[in-house]
Amino acid sequence: MDRLDAMAVLLSVVEHGSISAASRALHSPLPTVSRKLTELEAHLGVRLFTRTSRRIILTEAGGNYVAAAREILERVDEAERRAAGEYATPKGDLAMTAPIVFGRLHVLPIITDFLKAFPEINIHLTMSDRMISLADDHIDVALRISELSDSSLIAIRLGSIRTTTYANPDYLKRHSRPLHPDDLKNHDCIAFSEVLSTRLWTFRDGAKEIEVPIRTRLSVNTAEAAVDAAAAGLGITRVMAYQAKWAVDAGLLVPLLETFEPKASPVHLLHISKGLMPLKLRTFLDFATPRLRELLR
Repeated sequence: MDRLDAMAVLLSVVEHGSISAASRALHSPLPTVSRKLTELEAHLGVRLFTRTSRRIILTEAGGNYVAAAREILERVDEAERRAAGEYATPKGDLAMTAPIVFGRLHVLPIITDFLKAFPEINIHLTMSDRMISLADDHIDVALRISELSDSSLIAIRLGSIRTTTYANPDYLKRHSRPLHPDDLKNHDCIAFSEVLSTRLWTFRDGAKEIEVPIRTRLSVNTAEAAVDAAAAGLGITRVMAYQAKWAVDAGLLVPLLETFEPKASPVHLLHISKGLMPLKLRTFLDFATPRLRELLR
């Protein structure tokens, strides 16, 4: 039995939630995957998981073994990359994630310059406003605009970004300009549902945080759509400053309620702490960090 192969099969089953899903992901016949798991359990003399009709449930021994197997395979992968010269020359593949608008406006141009400077590195960029797990989705580096909650990740602080309320000047001519967040109850609002509530917006009144009910005329799932609708005069929206910058510069949106803005959101580059950092990742961080900090000044 190839124990490393058996470990990889086991981790795939755990990651995909079932033997059949792992079989498809590994492009291996279902009986082969099942046999390797059975042989591994027989070799260890313990049951690693309980099979049900819908999913697998790790036993206590299985959970401990999976954690150890993951670490072992990571170390083997690290040794192979070092032997292949990845730690001596910046080359190989990098996976990155960033928010959609910020990624398009600011991250993509930096990546383009980076790839021109380092032709032996390839980057897969996923732009999404949802929180993507670095470990589960095999991401090397992520740009996050939020408070950090996962202390297991290494964070590089880049700056901060404000969340601001905006409206089109023509809309404000037709409606009274809101002077306090409570005034929003008399206005049509456009909610960006992926980040902010469609029912309540949070502001700060001095040291106190206040939640204000809003009347949502339109709810959208991208900041670009919210900005476009507000720029067309439909109502008031609330997005991060960089998302509305083009419309503000064009005179299509003006900021509102600036004295009631919540604390600015921190911006970080995140990566997983494990072993020796590949040179391709260190090279990218050294290249991107000062450029992103300059943008966020």
